[in-house]
Amino acid sequence: MLLEVRNLSVGFLTRGGYVKAVEEVSFSLQKGQTLGIVGESGSGKSVTSLAIMRLIPTPPGHIAGGEIKFDSPSKGEVNLLSLSEKEMRQLRGNEIAMIFQEPMTSLNPVFTCGDQVVEAIRLHQRVSAKEAKERALALFEEVKLPDPSRIFSAYPHQLSGGQKQRVMIAMAISCEPVLLIADEPTTALDVTVQKAILELLQEIQAKRGMSMIFISHDLGVIGEICDHVLVMYKGRVVEQGSVVDIFSQPREPYTRGLIACRPPLDRRLHRLPTLADFLKAPEKLTVEDALRAETVSEEVYRARQRNLSAQKPILEVENLQVYFPVTKGIFGRVVDYVKAVDGVSFNVFPGETVGLVGESGSGKTTTGRAILRLIEPTGGRVVFMGQEVTRLSAEALRRLRRNMQIIFQDPYSSLNPRLTVGAAIVEPLLFHKIVANSKEAKEQAIALLEKVGMEADHFYRYPHEFSGGQRQRIAIARALAVQPKFIICDESVSALDVSVQAQVLNLLLDLQEQYGLSYIFISHDLSVVKFMSDRLLVMHQGRVVESGYSEDIYRNPRHSYTQKLIEAIPKGRMQDIEAAIGRRKQVRRAPIAQ
Repeated sequence: MLLEVRNLSVGFLTRGGYVKAVEEVSFSLQKGQTLGIVGESGSGKSVTSLAIMRLIPTPPGHIAGGEIKFDSPSKGEVNLLSLSEKEMRQLRGNEIAMIFQEPMTSLNPVFTCGDQVVEAIRLHQRVSAKEAKERALALFEEVKLPDPSRIFSAYPHQLSGGQKQRVMIAMAISCEPVLLIADEPTTALDVTVQKAILELLQEIQAKRGMSMIFISHDLGVIGEICDHVLVMYKGRVVEQGSVVDIFSQPREPYTRGLIACRPPLDRRLHRLPTLADFLKAPEKLTVEDALRAETVSEEVYRARQRNLSAQKPILEVENLQVYFPVTKGIFGRVVDYVKAVDGVSFNVFPGETVGLVGESGSGKTTTGRAILRLIEPTGGRVVFMGQEVTRLSAEALRRLRRNMQIIFQDPYSSLNPRLTVGAAIVEPLLFHKIVANSKEAKEQAIALLEKVGMEADHFYRYPHEFSGGQRQRIAIARALAVQPKFIICDESVSALDVSVQAQVLNLLLDLQEQYGLSYIFISHDLSVVKFMSDRLLVMHQGRVVESGYSEDIYRNPRHSYTQKLIEAIPKGRMQDIEAAIGRRKQVRRAPIAQ
């Protein structure tokens, strides 16, 4: 046994009193095994991992009780909670390493990536600066970074999200730890980059014989990489078992809800099952029953497509182009152009959802912003409700924007932190003169908050007082305030837990049905876009490489890029989990065979 956690309890002292973040958590980890810890935000996953690393900030945090037994190669079996800080520093980063969720905040922006890995090596191992650099370059090759020498000298802001995460992995394995803790290491990444990182972690684990704790809110990802699963809810372990048992026979309603609320790829649903559906009917509802109840028949789906396409388009985009100049020299001479959007054309019908899907840098967000003229198009035409948006004056565009709204990816940065959420919703009501006075504006704002599942007293609170899912609901309420006919949803659920994501997606569909809204839904996650969309546009390097009805594209993807996107999605089905187990066994046997 490498690690054994017994009755771990962690609390935090807050203004509202003492909060129990982790209560009586127990589990064990065998050598060479991967343990997945899954649950929503606030379930205690990350706090458990920080307690193992002894990184709980004290105060306000406090490890209230329990034991963490670790079989240390240098010290033998020790209780990590009884070690001095000096002894813990010798283990932390050396024998137990951690990859954090957000690499940009974990890497120091003022040092090069190479210097940071060299520092980690020299801190724990007595080697010269030259030898440490050689090891760092070898690690960069091992984690499959392109051009290791260039990245050694690069700063974190010069790398993509996937490259930064690989640098973090290189740093974590630099001292050859026996235990690696990966805390949501793929949450903000494209599905294709996520797949590559998961495969990389499994290869490194097999090669070095490490044990791993993998933390995620997505059971689909857990199914791809883990042998054993621990399900956490409100600081407690509600279920644990092998990955096959958890997926094939989940006992707890909470576990069944987590499995069911991820959009399935093999069927069309009217709405997504949510955790609330399972918690209300704990003993009766199975995953299959919940999905079957929401399944839309092929006839109903095709009838909807025919009815939508029989209308006149609400939006027409013709040969849209957005080019960014590349300048050189002190006089800013233009030497080339980055073609972010290069000749994109499509229509949106009233009441329809058109999905834009692709990796980061494919041109999805730029297309959405160019349609609203938040970015000025280089060329092409955008016609909305008979008006050519690209030719409107600033004043005419402001009036038109009452009918065209956008929900941004990060609601925290799109909401003014100095305004209460009520004031943020009231502002557009008064600006567009939708209401006669402030009293009516307040009444309508409260009604909108309640419409999106918030409460009336939330009107007086500030954005920082809400969770990510609640902030996204507030952003939706603000977009609805001006009674638009068309909304662009730009990666509006990509940062949310799958359970909260399901609630927000259902809300968007309910609002579409109630108000007849048209959506452009932008995401890098094909499973989410397929669930939401009537038609799909697959974008790659600024161009549409494939388009059509969402069900048709999933069943028969013609373009190799679309096939790659579909293949990269963690599907969470038993046949995929069993295949993943087979691949892990093969990878783990490979080093021995060599």
